[in-house]
Amino acid sequence: MTRFRSLLLPLAALALGTAAGAAAPRPWTAVATPVATGSYLIGNPKARVKLVEYVSYTCPHCGHFAAESRATLGAMVRSGSISVEVRNQIHDGIDLAAATLARCAGPAAFPALHEAFFAKQEQWYERAAEWSEGNRARIASWPQLDQLKAVAQGAGLDAIAKQAGAPAAAIDACFASDAQVKRAIAASEATSKVKGTPAFEINGKLIENVGWAQLEPQLRAAGAR
Repeated sequence: MTRFRSLLLPLAALALGTAAGAAAPRPWTAVATPVATGSYLIGNPKARVKLVEYVSYTCPHCGHFAAESRATLGAMVRSGSISVEVRNQIHDGIDLAAATLARCAGPAAFPALHEAFFAKQEQWYERAAEWSEGNRARIASWPQLDQLKAVAQGAGLDAIAKQAGAPAAAIDACFASDAQVKRAIAASEATSKVKGTPAFEINGKLIENVGWAQLEPQLRAAGAR
């Protein structure tokens, strides 16, 4: 009996070691899924509470909302009780460059890029505005893709995307064809029901003209935790 147990114990230890070494599942905040609207849904697709955010990367109010909600909303998403579908409403050329770049590395990179673009919004947007103003005449005759690529580089958005984990090859290919730009524009056109950003839906109910202080209790009442 003792000899038999001596053979089992190493096997048991091996099994435990294999389980411990298995890759941990990604938190819901790092999981994005493409949805029918052409947008990305971050979090548990089967979450009880489904939040839709209508946002613009050049909207300062959206930036304020992102900063105020980041910690608490992030915890809600990590719990699996709420998902967040990000619908970009594109307001200008700089916004189009940012929205295209955020999407073009695919769903695996989108959550990190989306967060990084808002976390550093003041930094890159000011730089983009200055660069665009100084180079407007020079690039006016360029094709749209070349203009967008130049704006993204001039704003430092490509560097932020790389720091956030977007593959260099994906960034290089982002404006190589108009496929990603067309997808970003089509997704934006589907947001025409809202007058401005940020705006929200909670389980299909449209909510406008509110900030995080007003939205959080409505999310909790719906079941987010």
